[in-house]
Amino acid sequence: MSQADLAIRNAQIVDGTGAAAFKGDVAVSDGKIVAVGAFAGTAAREIDAHGHTLSPGFIDVHTHYDPQLCWDRLATPSLEHGVTTVVVGNCSLSLAPVRQGGSRKLVRMFGKIEDIKEPTFDEGVPFKWESFGEYLDFIRPGLGINVGALVGHSALRYYVMGADSQERVATDAEIATMCELLEGAMAAGAIGLSTSYVDIDENLRPVPSRLADLREKIALCNAMARSGRGTLQTVPYLIDPEQQLKNIEELGELSLTSGVFCTIAPIVYSPAAPDNYKRNLAKLDEQRARGARVFGQSMPRSFNINIRLSETSFLLYGLPSWYALMQLELPKRIAGFADRGARAKLVKDAEQRFLPLLRGAEVGEVYHPANRQYQGRRLTEIAQELGKPIPEVMLDIAVADDLRTEFQINNFIHADPQVVAEILDHPSIHIGASDAGAHVSQFCGAGDTGDLLARFVRELGKLSMERAVHRLTAEPADAWGIKNRGRIKVGGMADLTVFDPTTIARGEEVFVSDFPGGGNRYIRHARGVEQVIVNGKVVVEGGNYTEARAGQIV
Repeated sequence: MSQADLAIRNAQIVDGTGAAAFKGDVAVSDGKIVAVGAFAGTAAREIDAHGHTLSPGFIDVHTHYDPQLCWDRLATPSLEHGVTTVVVGNCSLSLAPVRQGGSRKLVRMFGKIEDIKEPTFDEGVPFKWESFGEYLDFIRPGLGINVGALVGHSALRYYVMGADSQERVATDAEIATMCELLEGAMAAGAIGLSTSYVDIDENLRPVPSRLADLREKIALCNAMARSGRGTLQTVPYLIDPEQQLKNIEELGELSLTSGVFCTIAPIVYSPAAPDNYKRNLAKLDEQRARGARVFGQSMPRSFNINIRLSETSFLLYGLPSWYALMQLELPKRIAGFADRGARAKLVKDAEQRFLPLLRGAEVGEVYHPANRQYQGRRLTEIAQELGKPIPEVMLDIAVADDLRTEFQINNFIHADPQVVAEILDHPSIHIGASDAGAHVSQFCGAGDTGDLLARFVRELGKLSMERAVHRLTAEPADAWGIKNRGRIKVGGMADLTVFDPTTIARGEEVFVSDFPGGGNRYIRHARGVEQVIVNGKVVVEGGNYTEARAGQIV
């Protein structure tokens, strides 16, 4: 072909397969790659990528952009980090199927599990659908990013069983109805099913998926398999290491019985239980040796999180006195945390159950002038200086800021780069578990791609560029059944990322107020990502979004 829509010249091409990088050109027409290596023709648009790396667009398999896509078809900020495909509907939660007038339960489960607030739903998510296919039809127009969508087991179960979904196992008839709905969702474009072994709802009760017995899970996996594809994603019972191993064993049974691909997230390193990750990896290896298609997910970033008592925090679920106040409207919440009569109880609860986290916490953004002296300092240091308990100091600072103070907890879990690199490079692990789109007032899950390439490739040399890109592209595409993506090859879909390997990074977290319903969130702006191309259209250029909208349901 002598004429193309787009030609990227002089790039260092890392094609996604794990093969050695090579210098060359890539040409694109009609959304597909038409030449790789050399292109003698001309193009309507030419990009000189000299000194830059050209890779397939990255794939993020664990996000919760389901609500955000209703008002933001770009799934910001993931696109600017080179991500061209996101998988939504993880952890047993999706926005469909849903009965008309019955969305409140889904909204409150999202609020509890993923920290996406009711006012944001009320303003930004119209629930103009019932079936899963209708939800996909709603978000499809104007998509700037590709979307793979999982059906949430809790949503499916609640749709069929109502309140009984959290009380008992399903009858044969109810299972048959769930299977019929799941088959219909797969036919409409769903990529699989998500479930959970650990999550709780707004009333601190197990979510519906946790009431399912093995026969229900097998039936649903078989229903998926009848579509010719299917992924089962789940969250382990992280509270109990022994139960987590049993969760992996059950996934092995489900995969062997049905043939579906199973993925469990997250697998992380915690210094409090330093051998757990090894036991999980060994159990995954064991199931794969049996022939089961069972993999874990892990992320490159350390488990860093911010607490603002004006927002939400899943870290406070285990502190009843704090959790009760966090359910109040902000004025009453401020008064509750300021109440000197209640302070002794709050301090005691935190000292008994929360002190290890607080000892490492630093004061981030502050608002009251009197708090500026504490910014950037550890709570432990301030408490020693003032002669007060650490929780008391935290509450004094927060109340002065009307609870808006940012308390940063960094490098508490998954922070040892040597161990994390071992996990990330393990054959039973896929790169995932970003949680982008969820917990947005506590951290930004987008940017794991830049973190992997900056820290573990460029700075630490733990993975080669070819290996890292393979882990972000062809590997998840193959495992999840995302067809014709993840590789730079002739005939493949033109999802591409051009980046500077010497500067690519995830950027710093910034707290912004740009969600519907007055919602706040953390975002990260990418560094070193020059162009992001989705189905042949340049959607991000120099860190800015273009008008192109070429995303698809995959």
